[in-house]
Amino acid sequence: MLRRPIDRGSWRAREECRHGKGRRVTLTETQLRECAARSATRMDLWVSLLNAAGARDVAEIGVYRGDYAAHLLRGCPGISRYFMVDPWRHLDDWNKPANKADDVFERFFREAMDRTSPHAERRVVLRGKTSEVIDQIPDDSLDFAYVDGDHTLRGITIDLVNVYPKIRKGGWIGGDDFCRSIWQHEEFYEPTLVFPFAVYFAEAVAERIYGLPHNQFLLEKGEAGGYEFVDLTGAYVETDLRTQLDGRGDKPADRPVSLRARVRRRLQI
Repeated sequence: MLRRPIDRGSWRAREECRHGKGRRVTLTETQLRECAARSATRMDLWVSLLNAAGARDVAEIGVYRGDYAAHLLRGCPGISRYFMVDPWRHLDDWNKPANKADDVFERFFREAMDRTSPHAERRVVLRGKTSEVIDQIPDDSLDFAYVDGDHTLRGITIDLVNVYPKIRKGGWIGGDDFCRSIWQHEEFYEPTLVFPFAVYFAEAVAERIYGLPHNQFLLEKGEAGGYEFVDLTGAYVETDLRTQLDGRGDKPADRPVSLRARVRRRLQI
C-alpha cells in the first residue's frame, strides 16, 4: 500500500518546488575537480559539491538508515527541501544483501527519522519504491538527486529513467556504488550494474557523466551539449560488459571470477 509523505503533503511540496522552477544551479568543471581532489570520503565529496552548486531542492533515492541524508542536511544549510525516497520494506524481487525483513526495515525507518529529526521542517518523506512515489516530485524541480537504492540492472534502470525528468536543466544526478566490477557481492546475489549502465544512460540522453572518487558518479543535465564520459579517477578503463563477464580486470588481484568459471563451478565440471 502506498503511504503518503510523513512531514508534508505532496500538494504543498509541489507548490513549494514550483516556486523554484527555472532557477539554475551552477557548478563548473574546475569546482568539480577541486572538490573531488580534496574530499576524503564520499560524504565530504557531496557536501562540498552541493554547497559549491548552491543546491536547494534535493532528493535521495534509497535512504536506508539515514546516514547520508543526515550528513547532507547537517552539512548543507542551503538545502530547503529534501525528498527521502525509500520503501523501507522487504522486496521479494530484490536479490541483494541489503534486503532485510520487514521488522528490520521498520527499525531502519525509525533510525532514519531520528537521524534527520533536527531537519524535519526541510524533509519530505516518500515511503515507497521509486516507481510508486516519484510522481509526487514535480518534473524539472530538483537541483540534485542521489541514487543509492537497488543497484541491480533492473533497479538502476528504473531509478535513472524515473529520476531524470525530475531534474531541472543544469541540475545533477549523483550515485553510489559506481564500482568497476559488477561482482560486488557473493555470486548468489544479482550483479551490481550502476557501472556501466549509468554511462550508457548518459549516452542515451546525450549528457556528460563524470566518474568520481569513492565509487561515485555525477551526471550533468542539459549543459554539456552532448554525451561525454569524463573519468576523474583514471580507473574506468573499459565500459563494456564483456570485459567484466570474461573476468578481465586492471590488475590480477582485482579480477573477478569469470562467468564461465562460475557456471562450471556450479555444474562441477
